[in-house]
Parts: sequence; C-alpha cells; structure tokens
Amino acid sequence: MRQILLLIFIFFASQWLFKKLKRAQAAADGAHPGAGNDAGAARASRGPAASSTPQLPDPLVRCAECGVHTPNSEAVVAAGHRFCSVDHAQRHAARPTGRDAR
Repeated sequence: MRQILLLIFIFFASQWLFKKLKRAQAAADGAHPGAGNDAGAARASRGPAASSTPQLPDPLVRCAECGVHTPNSEAVVAAGHRFCSVDHAQRHAARPTGRDAR
C-alpha cells in the first residue's frame, strides 16, 4: 500500500514540476522577443498558431440570391453583393432589375 501511495505522489510531483518548467520556458521565450535573428526566425516558422493573439473565426455572409450563409473568405463578390457560388452570382446578374422588368 505504501508503494502505491509513493507512486501516486511521484506522479503528481512530476506533473507539477513539468508544468512549472513549461511555464518558466514560455515566460523566458516571451521576455526576449528580439533576442537575435535565430530566435526571430524560429518564432516566425511556428506560424500563426504560436502567436499570442487568438485568431478570430471567419465571419459568415448571406448570399444575395438564396440566403445561405457562407464564410466571407469563400464568398463570391459581384456588383457589391456577396454570393455563395459563381452560379448564384451569374443568376443574380441575369435577373431583370426594377427598370428592366417593365
């Protein structure tokens, strides 16, 4: 029984130590942002996932033809309107407007 308690204690102590070292390393990396070209190159190669600012989700926009919401980056923009596909943009452009419908 004593051995099991000792193993449990060692496990939790090692987890605590690991987290403490990880936090110290993260603080050291953040404290010296311009610590040379190698540090900047390594930080730049990590990509946007390693940046401290969170990435915002892509906002949804409504299709002017059918009303379906699509991400702004995937939307097709034509004549000041946003569409979910090129087909809907062409269909909207071919539709007669107020003056043409007479």
